[in-house]
Amino acid sequence: MGRTFRIKLRFRRFGRRHPWLTFALRSFMIFSIVFGAAYGFIAGARTENSGYDPHSFAIGVAFLFALACVALATLSFRLRLLRKRMRKIALHNEALADRNWELQEAEQRARRLFEAQGDLIVLRDAEGRISYANDAYCELAQTPRHALVGSRFALRVLEQGDTALEPNGTRVHDQQIEGPLGPRWIAWREGLVRNDAGERAEMQSVGRDVTDRTESERALTEARDQADAASRAKSRFLAMASHEIRTPLNGIIGMSGLLMDTPLTPEQTTYVKAVKTSGDALLSLIEELLDYSKIEAGKIDLDHRPFALSRLIEDITELLAPRAEAKKIEMAAYVDERLPSEVVGDAARLRQVLLNLAGNAIKFTSTGGVALIVEPGIWPNEISFLVRDTGIGIEPEARERIFREFEQAHDKIARSYGGTGLGLSISDRIVKRMGGRITLESQPGIGSTFEVSIPLAASAAEQISFAAPDLNGQSIMLVSPQNIEASLAARRLQRWGGQTCMVSDTDVAEALLPERAWHAVLIDHALGLSDIQRLGEAARLHATQRIVMFTPATRHELQPSTISAFTGYLVKPLRAASLAARLMAAPEVTSPSLDPASDPIDQPTTAPAKGLSILVAEDNQINALLIRSLLGRLGHHAMITTNGAEALESWLAAKSAGTPYDLVLMDIQMPQLDGIETTKRIRSLEAGEPTSRTPILALTANTLVEDRYACFEAGMDGFLIKPLDREKLAEALLGLITSRHIAA
Repeated sequence: MGRTFRIKLRFRRFGRRHPWLTFALRSFMIFSIVFGAAYGFIAGARTENSGYDPHSFAIGVAFLFALACVALATLSFRLRLLRKRMRKIALHNEALADRNWELQEAEQRARRLFEAQGDLIVLRDAEGRISYANDAYCELAQTPRHALVGSRFALRVLEQGDTALEPNGTRVHDQQIEGPLGPRWIAWREGLVRNDAGERAEMQSVGRDVTDRTESERALTEARDQADAASRAKSRFLAMASHEIRTPLNGIIGMSGLLMDTPLTPEQTTYVKAVKTSGDALLSLIEELLDYSKIEAGKIDLDHRPFALSRLIEDITELLAPRAEAKKIEMAAYVDERLPSEVVGDAARLRQVLLNLAGNAIKFTSTGGVALIVEPGIWPNEISFLVRDTGIGIEPEARERIFREFEQAHDKIARSYGGTGLGLSISDRIVKRMGGRITLESQPGIGSTFEVSIPLAASAAEQISFAAPDLNGQSIMLVSPQNIEASLAARRLQRWGGQTCMVSDTDVAEALLPERAWHAVLIDHALGLSDIQRLGEAARLHATQRIVMFTPATRHELQPSTISAFTGYLVKPLRAASLAARLMAAPEVTSPSLDPASDPIDQPTTAPAKGLSILVAEDNQINALLIRSLLGRLGHHAMITTNGAEALESWLAAKSAGTPYDLVLMDIQMPQLDGIETTKRIRSLEAGEPTSRTPILALTANTLVEDRYACFEAGMDGFLIKPLDREKLAEALLGLITSRHIAA
């Protein structure tokens, strides 16, 4: 079957190649068949035995004629079909010719495009021989195209860059090529392409001159390196400047504090307070500049440790309360009880942000007060901190500007209230670093609300800070001329189930007393001594608990005769635990004592002091005198040395004599032998001995993280930052006395 098909195929090919011969052969065959049939019919009819019949002969001739007509008609019809097919084939051939012409034009346009563009284009076969190269490649190679085609020519590579392989198989890499005008950087994209279906794929390489981009990137890299070096230099300069400024500032603030403890005239007291206030303001400015420098350099590190949320907020409120009282405004806090008592995060940075926002609120508020409210955020594990004030407010056009560096709402604010304009910028960056956000709502002349929303997960070892009292069905009256503290206290009491009534006038409060049985009546000292005494006496018959609220500054104004009608007292700003304990406590028969030591809720118990033998390594004479005086006032004995070598010698002498020092206060920067090296030598000497090691605290004005790491790596146990704070020094020494453990 295959052989027959091949023979037919050959005949058809022969016919297409020799059409006239085929036509002549077909015509001869038709003539022969017709002639032979006619001749045979007539010859047969003329024979003697044919039985010639004219009628039959006529019929036969007619039949043959009809058969010939049918054959001619069939042939004519077939010829007509063939002509029709020939016309279609001719039209198709014309379309193919047009398409071929279009393809040729497209190929020419593509070729002209390849030649015109500046990119390098070269095609290589499987053996690496060039099959095509555009003008740009020929120009860079300095070789004509006819010499390149068929050769294995390659450009001279001066430097090879990194290579990457894309998912589609394209290879991308950079090369520095030697060219006629000098070295050029070429970015290559190489991939396999197939030109004809029957041929093997070729490697197409397209290169683009990126010399300018590469040089720009290198320039940017060098500029970045220089900027990093400048940033590091700036950080070192700020650290050095901070140390040099903090050292005399330590003497100014410390000595002014010691001077205020001595007998002074009222005028001298005013001058000393002015000196200390100026020193504190300068210290605050230094802290802001250092924080801004750390944030700019990207060196702000966050801590992740559990801390008590309520305690942090209440400590911030108590710290800022004296500043608010000095302006005759209120400062209060409220922590929603739905929040976990302990969360995990950076308590120090959160404290810094809230102190800044609340401090600004106090600064710009002259009437009313400031509230610090903590409640759940809109997202899981998110906590919102709202700092709400009744101050001057912020104009809408200034609400974005105040978060920029060295910017304030307007120039009048800067002249009237002062400030560097860095606080909000630093707070905003810290909050964003913690994964949170700061938003602002404000109305000029009414007040502002800053909301800080930060994700803080609950601590795994969460503990209940205090037991909330059950006040269901209990009526409580709050009598206060100011509504900041009272409204927050009422909100907390309502969460505990109490029915609260807020009154701002003593006459109205006295009239409401007989209407029901009151579980407690809370009276603010701000009403005046005569009013609170009269209202307290009136509440004896109607309230089980009669509690007076006052600030630490007004404690001395309350005499035993004034508070004889009261069963207890609370110190503002109120702590939730103190309020709960006071409401659950049994009412006292006699008037409560206002001795600070008698209040176990508001005053922490302290261990009895015991004198320590302390070695102090400090090269600055003023700071050494200050430390000696502070330690002496705290009941401790101090040995002063002026450099690390003397400190090491004194430590060895005391150890050899069997009277080792209980503590070493080590300055970091000292002549001859600095504090880091001295600590390392002390630790190396202690390494081979079974006795307990001597606690060492760093005395430093540097607050950079790398300085802390260096101290811990040297073997120090903690930090005391200059200027020295008397309370922090006393706390560190007390911790050593009670547990022999230094808390950094």
